[in-house]
Amino acid sequence: MTETNRKSLSKFLSLILRHKPAVAGITLDSHGWADIDELLAGMNKVRHTPVTLEDVREVVMSNDKQRFAFNDDCTKIRANQGHSVQVDVELNELPPPNILYHGTSSKFVRKIMDEGLKPQGRLYVHLSTDAETATKVGSRRGSPVVLTINAEKMREDGFRFYLSENGVWLTENVPMRYLKTKSE
Repeated sequence: MTETNRKSLSKFLSLILRHKPAVAGITLDSHGWADIDELLAGMNKVRHTPVTLEDVREVVMSNDKQRFAFNDDCTKIRANQGHSVQVDVELNELPPPNILYHGTSSKFVRKIMDEGLKPQGRLYVHLSTDAETATKVGSRRGSPVVLTINAEKMREDGFRFYLSENGVWLTENVPMRYLKTKSE
């Protein structure tokens, strides 16, 4: 599979497994799992290029962000985080590092600093442990800005944090009092 085809299939899987399972005519269970045979059948009804189990495995295994996971016997697949549909991906609450980062585009900074970080249609705000990753995330939509989050203080104040299977820190929101731009 070419890199272009792999990226295209990864985006399509993200759409189905995170946001719109109905596109492939499937439903996710309460934990976000999709039956792999139903998923393949559904994708092959709407895609011009046929998709095989090997294609999906290649996307899952080669994705540098580890966005997807199979269950133990590879009969089900789900997105590890990033859902806008209501699912429980069985996250464990954990104490976060003292400082976390969020990458955004410069065009959103003013609003974020006024209102705080919100999940914007997803279930959680996504945070990283390093500024480099946050910079990459922020650069997807323009000139990147890295925000620093005082996760230690948030936790002391009762906010919950979860670590997804692929190492992304998640929380429901980040009020502005816990945010700084990296240059501050």
